[in-house]
Amino acid sequence: MASDDKYKETLSDDAYQVCRLGATEAPYSGKYYDHWLAGNYHCACCQSALFSSQHKFQSHCGWPSFYQAIENAILYKDDHSHNMVRVEIKCQQCDSHLGHVFDDGPEPTFRRYCVNSLSLSFTPSSDD
Repeated sequence: MASDDKYKETLSDDAYQVCRLGATEAPYSGKYYDHWLAGNYHCACCQSALFSSQHKFQSHCGWPSFYQAIENAILYKDDHSHNMVRVEIKCQQCDSHLGHVFDDGPEPTFRRYCVNSLSLSFTPSSDD
């Protein structure tokens, strides 16, 4: 796992605030909020695959939303900050803050992984 100093060198200031310090980007501001190309979303810090575009949906919450994560890609942590009870989601590989998961998503999982665009990178599907 890279040190936070290394991430400070490689991430933008805003991405560092989100990924390493747990900040949240403004709603409707992220580049992946209204992004519908086929492919995979990866961790902006370590490039581990986290979500497939096949599981993305329009939740109208202001952040990219997925109803399912790639198996074994996400770490779940109870979050009681801001006088709320939530479940934080982090990258299993590098502990990067991604966002939160809620139980108000669509079938078949009824989950909504609410993710900061700044915590993601995207690789489009190949046309092979």
